[in-house]
Amino acid sequence: MIENVLLDLDDTLLSFIKSEKRAIKRTLKALGLKHGNYEARLYSAVNAEMWKKLEKGEMTRAEILVERFRILFQKLDVTADALKAKEIYEENLKNSCFFVRGAKRFLKRAHKKYRLYLVSNGTAAVQDRRIRLAGIERYFDGIFISERVGAVKPDKAFFDACFSAIPDFSRDKTVITGDSLSSDIAGGKNAGIRTCLFAPKSGKEAPYEGAGKKTGSVIPDYRVKSLNGLLKLLKRI
Repeated sequence: MIENVLLDLDDTLLSFIKSEKRAIKRTLKALGLKHGNYEARLYSAVNAEMWKKLEKGEMTRAEILVERFRILFQKLDVTADALKAKEIYEENLKNSCFFVRGAKRFLKRAHKKYRLYLVSNGTAAVQDRRIRLAGIERYFDGIFISERVGAVKPDKAFFDACFSAIPDFSRDKTVITGDSLSSDIAGGKNAGIRTCLFAPKSGKEAPYEGAGKKTGSVIPDYRVKSLNGLLKLLKRI
């Protein structure tokens, strides 16, 4: 029986894809640069690669927050201040909030039956603001942001720190749900808890279809394509 549900924030509860797109377009516009869909897609790809480096311990958070703009401007063959871009972008991002479909309903129902914990690798100042804008803080028994924890998903140290703050914690009664195989699912595996991949575009619902079937190099225990599906799953496991 599940008691503790760890939930990723970006693209699990709040749409980072939408917020990122709006924030980068506004940032590039403020810098007097082209700010169409091509530029937004290019930034998204660069940014995703930078966060992978953070997860692997290849770069620090401070480094990637600026370096992603240096790389973007190089690829666009433009001259612009990467540090200024970082500052403008973060201001735009922290004031942007879009719910993933079904997130409000899920939180309202799930927090009555389970202890919910938010686990995010996002920048603390940005996530704090987005959480407040969304009005979802009240649904969580704890909010763990890697910048404050001192370790990042998928590191076991991140989860150990979270678990130490959860009263009467039991790994057997805990599951993590998120959209990232490399941080959420791999992290849950490292921590010895059950894992559920949130994959709205997968076309399949939980449970994940058996040992030996992989998504990438990590095998989640379950997979859901909707947050309503996650509610149903939690009742069964």
